[in-house]
Amino acid sequence: MEPILKQLLASEDPCLRYRTRVRVLGEDPASAKVRRLAGQVRRSERVARLLAGAEACRHHVYSKYSGAHWVLAVLADLGYPVGDRRLVPLRDQVYACWLAPEHVEERVLDREAPRYKSRPGVPIIDGRARRCASQEGNALWSTLALGIADERADRLAANLVRWQWPDGGWNCDRKTSASHSSFMESLIPLRALALHGRQRDCPASSAAAERAAEIFLKRRLFRRVADGSLIHEDFVKLHYPCYWQYDVLFGLKVLGEAGRLGDPRCAEALDLLRSKQLPDGGFPAERRHYNVVPAPKPGGSLVAWGGARRGRTNEWVTTEVLYVLRLAGEEAT
Repeated sequence: MEPILKQLLASEDPCLRYRTRVRVLGEDPASAKVRRLAGQVRRSERVARLLAGAEACRHHVYSKYSGAHWVLAVLADLGYPVGDRRLVPLRDQVYACWLAPEHVEERVLDREAPRYKSRPGVPIIDGRARRCASQEGNALWSTLALGIADERADRLAANLVRWQWPDGGWNCDRKTSASHSSFMESLIPLRALALHGRQRDCPASSAAAERAAEIFLKRRLFRRVADGSLIHEDFVKLHYPCYWQYDVLFGLKVLGEAGRLGDPRCAEALDLLRSKQLPDGGFPAERRHYNVVPAPKPGGSLVAWGGARRGRTNEWVTTEVLYVLRLAGEEAT
């Protein structure tokens, strides 16, 4: 076994050990060994701190990054075991937020829309719905992945399909000049609709996910269509967690879960990912989107995710990369 795998399997954090066994090594979550480990994850200090943050922010579902919206998304992304009923109150808070009548109200405008805080809802400008679809996307994906979704998940999916732009993605830009979908607002809905299509056998969601995948594939996950230049320097840096932001690792993970890594347009991004491997076999976090804080605070995380330093292995990023490579057909040993 590679030294980096031994390191991950020896981690004091059961969440890292669980991710390594289930996502990297592909072990069966239903096996007795992995079920015991799942129990340790549920009782872990990391999970306890995340849930305590959600309780402290129970009236502010979208408070970054301790509100229920973010806690469910983080738990699902780290591979938290499915079917835990204590997460249902958080689910209900999130569904109530993103399905509230004032949030989903649509109105057709012929000019730039006012800011969301002054006027919620969904402005339709030039035939395009201006929505931060990563919000519905995270709510849909996390509750499906955690095994706590109910019939309201279908409403979230239907809203995303209805608000999809002609080019296959989504955008919350309220300016009349906005004509192309946003990477930031399109990746998570793609992830959510692909999973909804599989779990609920929903052709509309699956078709929408296929259209959304083209947003990324036609740009080789990080290059402009017009001239092949880099879209944004942060897109080729590795982060964990990404929350709602985009990077090439997150893009490859979502496309891998959707079964699209065999597309030749992913090859350059996969090569870029491999090129970042460190001598010890791990991968770094090159930047981060959070600060560790002792109490809920905008932009703060109540738990640490290994920091960010280019020459040092970050175990969370490493499990992400090894998971993507397994999805691409490269088995870890």
